[in-house]
Amino acid sequence: METERLLQQGLDTMGIRLSPAQQTSLLDYLALMRKWNQAYNLTAITDPEQMVIRHLLDSLSILPFIGASPVLDVGSGAGLPGIPLAIALPQHTFILLDSNGKKTRFLTQAKIDLGLKNIEVVHSRIENFHPSQPVAIITCRAFAALDAILDSTRHLVTSNTRILAMKAKEEKTVLPAGYEQVASHALYVAFLDEPRLLIEIKKL
Repeated sequence: METERLLQQGLDTMGIRLSPAQQTSLLDYLALMRKWNQAYNLTAITDPEQMVIRHLLDSLSILPFIGASPVLDVGSGAGLPGIPLAIALPQHTFILLDSNGKKTRFLTQAKIDLGLKNIEVVHSRIENFHPSQPVAIITCRAFAALDAILDSTRHLVTSNTRILAMKAKEEKTVLPAGYEQVASHALYVAFLDEPRLLIEIKKL
């Protein structure tokens, strides 16, 4: 199936409405990722159809939970889930943070090429990052274990911040004192027969 039709069917199945221009931007993003991948080692997934499913649709599965901004995407890597979410939510602000210089160079180029005015790219370790305003949501996808995520983002979390950790399975983790797991949401990703979870955590 061609990628355009696969993306459209996936979005329809997941109940996500995006304009033709937004869908084109998503596919342009994948093309850019494939172009840069050999030199920058952005992803091990190179099949175009699998990239639509495992990068775009997987990232967009948390769209209903992004209610406020700014959104900080920790360990953004190639821009997942930050760039697909930024394309889908142009009115939201996204901060894409990664400590790998090659990854942030790609993210900066993607911002320019895709014309994404609502993202800021930050090359930094999370422990050293201090935003100019409090973040409303912290997202992370395949970044680290829950306890490590909470430890490294502690200085960024207020009582109004929601941490949204994308996981393939539940983790048996005792949360640090002062944190509460609000919910564990089962995510639906079209064409993907594998479990996906979103762990939602807040500070008490």
